[in-house]
Amino acid sequence: MTEIIRSVRGMNDILPQMTPYWQAVEATLKRVLGSYGYQEIRLPIVEKTELFKRSIGEVTDIVEKEMYTFDDRNGDSLTLRPEGTAGCVRAAMEHGLFNQQQRLWYMGPMFRHERPQKGRYRQFHQLGVEAYGFSGPDMDAEMIILTARLWKSLGLKDIHLQLNSLGSIEARLAYRERLISYYQANHQQLDDDSQRRLLTNPLRILDSKNPDMQALNEAAPKLIDFLDAESAIHFETLCNTLRAAGVAFEINPRLVRGLDYYGQTVFEWVTDQLGAQGTVCAGGRYDGLVEQLGGKSASAIGFAIGLERLIALLEANGVLPDTPAPDAYLVAVGDAAVTQSLLLAESLRDQLPELRLISHCGGGSFKSQFKRADRSGARWTLILGDEEVAQQTIGIKTMATGEQQTLPWSELGAFLSTNHR
Repeated sequence: MTEIIRSVRGMNDILPQMTPYWQAVEATLKRVLGSYGYQEIRLPIVEKTELFKRSIGEVTDIVEKEMYTFDDRNGDSLTLRPEGTAGCVRAAMEHGLFNQQQRLWYMGPMFRHERPQKGRYRQFHQLGVEAYGFSGPDMDAEMIILTARLWKSLGLKDIHLQLNSLGSIEARLAYRERLISYYQANHQQLDDDSQRRLLTNPLRILDSKNPDMQALNEAAPKLIDFLDAESAIHFETLCNTLRAAGVAFEINPRLVRGLDYYGQTVFEWVTDQLGAQGTVCAGGRYDGLVEQLGGKSASAIGFAIGLERLIALLEANGVLPDTPAPDAYLVAVGDAAVTQSLLLAESLRDQLPELRLISHCGGGSFKSQFKRADRSGARWTLILGDEEVAQQTIGIKTMATGEQQTLPWSELGAFLSTNHR
């Protein structure tokens, strides 16, 4: 017997019983983003590998260990996108979107070859939100307030904002030297991964998840103490705006984010309900990335939400959105009834475009079809036999009460329209 081909490890199917929840969550995200004037942009899944090397940083874990990279038939090195910001900036540069202010969003799969675990997969889905051409802390505040509104709209409460500032490039360089000196003085306490990062990306040591590194990192110099004056004012204004808007936050001096292109404001929304994968939303300002990719200097800020983690958090909180059941399930027995049921169903869909109607297909007795109608969760079962066809009537059973009635076909649309939820 031929062995069944299964999905690639860490790349999961989202089955029909779950997709309604995804659709409902995605609809809420789109609605809130639209209320702030954000527009959708759709981006390729595959980009040139060089894009991610130049944006994310060649010595990051993502580029060194996690990207799905391959040579195409022309010998060009291509990569399945591990994140969305670099591709969005590339598209904005390529199509002249930086000539004016932009509020953009995109949604779709990303790919990283990580060890699969709950909340972390090799193919995962993200909502990405980016804003270009806004240099002030008001846009930082808008993005964070927007995310707070998302949680409110989804019914989430136990999710907390962490905030930090990485300052200017010059401030980070000065801090970097101080941090290297600190870790070199405590070199014997560094784990292997931190020793490897010491001279290439020392800020990432602060984000180590190794419990043995926590005390050392807690005592490390804090970047916020090295901020330049402009960044300090920017960050203070942001904090004051969030306080005025009633958005609670905690300043986390160890929050540095895993991508090299961030500067000034960085933030994460975290929860303790998802185990080790507690970050649901993360982002920050990346004003230097456009120039880093060959364009003119431009202000930019964005965030990403992991949709698998968001769905898992909604499930853990018992607030998965309601998903609509069918309004009606049309059963039919008899050759004439089966043919007429399809025609009648199409007529109803013409009259009531919002009607959720399932026509039974595949035959079976009334009893077996009624069982399927009951399992569907439909509000009404519509009953059509050859006798009803001859009389041009249809039976209607209200499933919640068991009440039955018969109507002429000509009155069915009005009945469903009047009683449609």
